[in-house]
Amino acid sequence: MKKLVTTFVFLALCSITTAQTNENLIKHYNAFYKQMRLQGDVNGIINALTHLNVLQPSEQRMDTLAYIYMNNNQYMQALNTIGIDKKSTDSDLAIQVKAVSLKSLNQPKRALEQFIALYERNKNPYLAYEIADLQIQTGDTDGAASYITYGITNATDDMKHAFFERQQPYEVSLKAAFYHLQGLLIFNEDKTKIDEAIAQMDKALEIAPTFNLASLSKQALETRKNEGTETQE
Repeated sequence: MKKLVTTFVFLALCSITTAQTNENLIKHYNAFYKQMRLQGDVNGIINALTHLNVLQPSEQRMDTLAYIYMNNNQYMQALNTIGIDKKSTDSDLAIQVKAVSLKSLNQPKRALEQFIALYERNKNPYLAYEIADLQIQTGDTDGAASYITYGITNATDDMKHAFFERQQPYEVSLKAAFYHLQGLLIFNEDKTKIDEAIAQMDKALEIAPTFNLASLSKQALETRKNEGTETQE
């Protein structure tokens, strides 16, 4: 009996010691996390959050860690942190991380699923653009049309979209970006409607004269048109 009591006391002390050690480690890594944020040390922030998630698992903290990975262009690590499956219980932040990371890893169909889930929670022109763009990429022109119409109607003058096809990234009016998509959509649906597609590119360039991608698309359409004219001759 004495031996049993001694063993119980020993185990209780071990449990208390472990709890105190964990508590001290949590305090340490919370302080470390705050310091790394002050210093702007992304790797340090990731290190701190990873340790905290091991010591004290938290879905909110996991989402934050995945978001930091995403912002650091570590898309695979972001998805390894929170997964790729669509879940109704996901936070808005988790869905955003999945959508952006999957798109960046050239997984348009999977990314589309996440962007639509986010749009259903927070309908806005920015998300409508992402969805329409991905739907055109995946061949769903019927689906893209409604999002483009919504975007052209609801995008305001202060809304911008970034493009990265040049060495130096640039921003243009979101409405101009939608007109560019409209032109691509028209041409993808019917290759004979080159003039109609060019007209949409002109609308985009009227709003944003320095819209490089729209200019390139217009040139490609005009080349296609001229080639067709020469063939007929």
